[in-house]
Amino acid sequence: MYVSHCQELEVASCGDTPGEALENIREAIELYLENAREPGMLQDIKLALTVKGPDAAGP
Repeated sequence: MYVSHCQELEVASCGDTPGEALENIREAIELYLENAREPGMLQDIKLALTVKGPDAAGP
């Protein structure tokens, strides 16, 4: 069993193979974003995806 996790959205999924875990997390993120269209939620999501945390890679 392989686990996939999107820290920014606090969404997780799993699969029997790494590819399946990746497919499943993509689907979970899509569903999360569809339901996040309620007022205010998408703005919080955009902020979480653009702000780098202390463990984020980059310059």
